[in-house]
Amino acid sequence: MHATNRVLIAGAGPVGLTAANCLADAGVPVTVLEAEPELPRNLRASTFHPPTLDMLSRFGASQRLMAMGLTAPRVQYRDRAGWMAEFDFRTIADLTSHPFRVQCEQYRLNDVLAERLGTFAHARLEFSSPVIDVTQDGAAVSVRVEGPGHKRELKGRWLIGADGGRSQVREAIGVTLQGFTWAERFLVASTPFEFSAVIPKLCEVSYFADSEEWFFLLRAPGAWRAMFPTRNEEHDADIQSQASIERRLQRVWPKPEPYVVTHHTLYSVHQRVAERYRVGRVLLAGDAAHLNNPLGGMGMNGGIHDAFNLAEKLVRVLRGEADESELDRYERQRRAIALEYVNTISIANKRNLETRDPGEQRRWRETMTRTASEPMLARDYLMRVSMIASLRKAAAIE
Repeated sequence: MHATNRVLIAGAGPVGLTAANCLADAGVPVTVLEAEPELPRNLRASTFHPPTLDMLSRFGASQRLMAMGLTAPRVQYRDRAGWMAEFDFRTIADLTSHPFRVQCEQYRLNDVLAERLGTFAHARLEFSSPVIDVTQDGAAVSVRVEGPGHKRELKGRWLIGADGGRSQVREAIGVTLQGFTWAERFLVASTPFEFSAVIPKLCEVSYFADSEEWFFLLRAPGAWRAMFPTRNEEHDADIQSQASIERRLQRVWPKPEPYVVTHHTLYSVHQRVAERYRVGRVLLAGDAAHLNNPLGGMGMNGGIHDAFNLAEKLVRVLRGEADESELDRYERQRRAIALEYVNTISIANKRNLETRDPGEQRRWRETMTRTASEPMLARDYLMRVSMIASLRKAAAIE
């Protein structure tokens, strides 16, 4: 494929590197521009859903993630009084080659994909190269890059903006994120304390409903990650103080000695979707296109699904197998899913866990108990939370 067909990608996270590998596999010249001096080592996302693992297996990445992380075949919904509804992904083993989640830090996927991208002569990964501005015409797109000690302009046939929630590419093309930001923020604390040794039947992914302060426990390699909501009136310093983190962990499981906390982070929680995913020769994917709260682990996975969908369509356009209008179908398919599916599920997850209305609490528990106990309902639920259903729905959109 001619070098003038080069695709530029802003952002070397999971989404940008997935798209780059898809394109490189098809012989498309690709340049990935990363603002940081090295691969991002973001600890936020750590859940890989079954269909995402199916997709990444073509790169040999799923096998690597499984070796570096741990598999989680079950997910639980619980409360502090002992109620529990459990779902087993093996129920949908006929629909996926990976009937489980894999818990592994997203930066490990970055490492695997960047290493693989380096084997292609027609692919480049350039660090300390933030995209500052974008211009385009009917034939090409140009980006202005300004890194430490250098300013330059690069030209390509297409540009993928996969540069995160504060996307410079999105800003440059005048696209806004529509939606809202939750008033409260989420605190995540990692500890090596073995919760499964003290909480009966605890599995690797467990959501605890509580009207006072819900929490979420996720087992990652070498640690448990505990997520908590914070109150609007709390200040950053207070939330992240040792005493505050200790108080929240003691509510999960009280013990005489203090918890060892190896990492913690505080972040705002958004439910936003870009008004457009395509403006001419520029296309948005991942957090640059949509942001949602992390309950359900759909943000990074949805972004990876964006990348595969978009790359497949770009290859067909570049090969002359499809008209450029094929890229509008990418927007129709993936934006609809972000609006109608991912947002809906992640918002419902949060509200169900935190509701203070006794009637709503009872109805939700009854619904989840019935869903977990009836095979067809459980299967349908697992298809939705694993994102298999959303992929099928997107594929049906013309």
